[in-house]
Amino acid sequence: MDPFFASPDLQICRRFRDACTGTGSTIVRRPPGDDPAYQFACSAASGLLSAPRHLESRFLYDAEGSALFERITQQPEYYLTRTETSILAAHASRIRELTGPVTLVELGSGSSLKTDLLLHAWLEQASRGCYVPVDVSDSALAGACGRINAKFPQVRVIGVNSEYQDAFPLLPLLSPSLVLFLGSSIGNFSEIEMTRFLTALAASLQPTDFFLLGIDLVKEKKLLEAAYNDAAGVTANFTRNMFARMNRELGSSVDTGAIEHVARYEEGREQIETFAYFTSQQAVFLAPLDRQFLIPQGEMVQVEISRKFHVESLLPYLKRFGFLPEQVFTDERGWYALVLLRRAPKYYGCRGRL
Repeated sequence: MDPFFASPDLQICRRFRDACTGTGSTIVRRPPGDDPAYQFACSAASGLLSAPRHLESRFLYDAEGSALFERITQQPEYYLTRTETSILAAHASRIRELTGPVTLVELGSGSSLKTDLLLHAWLEQASRGCYVPVDVSDSALAGACGRINAKFPQVRVIGVNSEYQDAFPLLPLLSPSLVLFLGSSIGNFSEIEMTRFLTALAASLQPTDFFLLGIDLVKEKKLLEAAYNDAAGVTANFTRNMFARMNRELGSSVDTGAIEHVARYEEGREQIETFAYFTSQQAVFLAPLDRQFLIPQGEMVQVEISRKFHVESLLPYLKRFGFLPEQVFTDERGWYALVLLRRAPKYYGCRGRL
């Protein structure tokens, strides 16, 4: 089943509704269901059976992976976070002016550090606010919620520990809202995944709702490849941590010292492709499934893609999903863009291609 169109989890919806009617800040967690290790193993098995082999990038973000990603954003080569932050700093007040006093909902919130700029802008115009961060990493979410509670006591924080799609049925309860999807995270989706994501998101929003999308723009290959191959090796450790996590949770017994990080820009597809290169033959065991996969020396397993965009082609594409542009904000170098969109008054669904 397509995860973006799966039936909503009624328990998480009830828990969230209770949180909204209560007082104070809280974190809504998905109730125990399928064994997470079993789900991870099934995803890994599916990817390792594919040709070419790949693993889902969402599994990069356990507690260790989330901490490593925060370090990646601080590396001098990784311009994305600094550039996006500078755009938010310059235009947060204008974004608040265009949206009005809506609830802030952030998908893949991580540390939520950049969101401080928007919260400041919101509180300049109102005495109170509401922020709903959504993140699959419980540790990252708990840290972010605690920090925002301490820094912005006027803001009610309702964290949601789930995948993006599990939060979509909650969006009607929060309207009018501004949904944030920052960090060019949308670039981690394949074209099919991006279509499904935008279709499901548009179906969950109301005409009074907004969508703020961060996108990394196509630029010189040298700059792009440097951002994903930092000299300190933090991104390489991030890639290896995927297999360290498999060892911890799935009993995979992978020698992570025999894995090299490879990230290269494919100009034809306009995307960074990140791989784990195996310098020796490895037997990857998935204990929950009692299955083993042999990966020969010299083979590469894709762990992530990071697509890059052109504003002029992306805007018509987004419009087909019912997202109308309000304003585009860019940095002075034209490296990155924040696109503020409004949900169209009428939307009948679309399956578009970029």
